[in-house]
Amino acid sequence: MKKLTVKKDAQCMACLDCVRACSEAFYKEFDPAKACLDVVERNGVVKPMVCIQCGKCAKVCEAGAITQNPKGVYMINKKLCTGCGKCVEACPFGIMVKTADDAPTSKCIACGICAKACPMGVLEVVEQ
Repeated sequence: MKKLTVKKDAQCMACLDCVRACSEAFYKEFDPAKACLDVVERNGVVKPMVCIQCGKCAKVCEAGAITQNPKGVYMINKKLCTGCGKCVEACPFGIMVKTADDAPTSKCIACGICAKACPMGVLEVVEQ
């Protein structure tokens, strides 16, 4: 299974380069709300929140637009997506992107763009 992970004991400096890379790659603008990951601070620790490919989004998709590819990554078929937003509500990490009422949703596809942009090497795409 291929997925994006946060390296253990890596120190995130909250520069948002990963967020910028993701939103610019897929939406051609820097907008944290349009990135398929987030940088959060909890109990004084800053770390990226990434999709763990749990499949909860696929389970609630009534249109069958979210399926798992052979590498284990859940992908959204934009042609089948109705834009209902149920997958966004089901995401336990709140990192699926919904830009407009009728627009298809976006999610992490473990492409690694964010990992390449991280100056601290906090993110990596791994095969499990």
